[in-house]
Amino acid sequence: MTATESDTRLHSLLRALDGADNVLILTHNNPDPDAIASALAMKYLVQHVTSATATIGYRGIIGRAENRALVRYLEFPLQRVTLAEIDKAKTLIMVDTQPGTGNNPLTNERRIAAILDHHPKLEAPANAEHVDIRPEIGAASTMLTQYVQAAELPLEQQLATALFYGISTDTMSLQRGTTNEDQKAFCALLPKVDFEAIARIETAALPQDYFSQLHKALRSARIYDSAVIASIGEMRYPDITADMADLLLRYRECRWAICLGVYKDTVYFSIRTQNKRGAGLLARKVVGSDGAAGGHGAMAGGQIPLNGRKPRSVINRLRQQFRLELGGSGKETGAKLV
Repeated sequence: MTATESDTRLHSLLRALDGADNVLILTHNNPDPDAIASALAMKYLVQHVTSATATIGYRGIIGRAENRALVRYLEFPLQRVTLAEIDKAKTLIMVDTQPGTGNNPLTNERRIAAILDHHPKLEAPANAEHVDIRPEIGAASTMLTQYVQAAELPLEQQLATALFYGISTDTMSLQRGTTNEDQKAFCALLPKVDFEAIARIETAALPQDYFSQLHKALRSARIYDSAVIASIGEMRYPDITADMADLLLRYRECRWAICLGVYKDTVYFSIRTQNKRGAGLLARKVVGSDGAAGGHGAMAGGQIPLNGRKPRSVINRLRQQFRLELGGSGKETGAKLV
């Protein structure tokens, strides 16, 4: 991306924020490192380039040990917000998500100042003044790095570390779904990164229930040709499925790893693949109109509200549908992984 393009996007964002007093920056419900870092960078931009104040909000839970460690390192920059607080917000910015995706509480009807995301653009047009959606980019943190650079703001160590970690986690350290823009942002951040902090984040202490859920995932995992599908059952937090799918994909014969689980009244699943494309499409096909799904070429996820249905029946249907979409008959029992 050229300097002119970066400047144009920055000026468009600033026009959308003209006259704003208080800005609510909203991530998806259960923010990951990319969402957390992107929101932090947006807050930095708002408070240094405009006269407005900014708050970072999310609706769900920060569950993974690494994500909680990142938030501690960043001195707890996010806060859980209520639907009433979101409704009252006069100026809204969404990062790493879009209205109507199902992983945040907003619909396309809600007026939003700005949307910055790297997930595929939804068919329904967003009601936003500034829209920067670039699905070819590997991480929203790359996009926000460009905005900070265009504003000629210094990238301080804490923010640089968060953005670097956001890019690293969403692209597997530039091994998955990256562009030259991701590489440039990664390299620009590199000299300022606190690698001791990243080491602490990546090796964050794990609670006992993590291992009990790992045990359930491994016991339930079944191999279907080059796919491994596992179910956790009840989960302490919804993004544990991503942890398990990441691990299952490391099985030598695995091309597709899928993990499902139940959190409160919703079935969540995560997809990982060795292929460069197809995960997001698979997630959307399987969910259909029954819930929400999205993602990129190599990683995706989705959620389906139970709406009174039994969790086991929904999970079994999803497992069968995944097998069908991946070329099976849907009736295979599969071989045990362990």
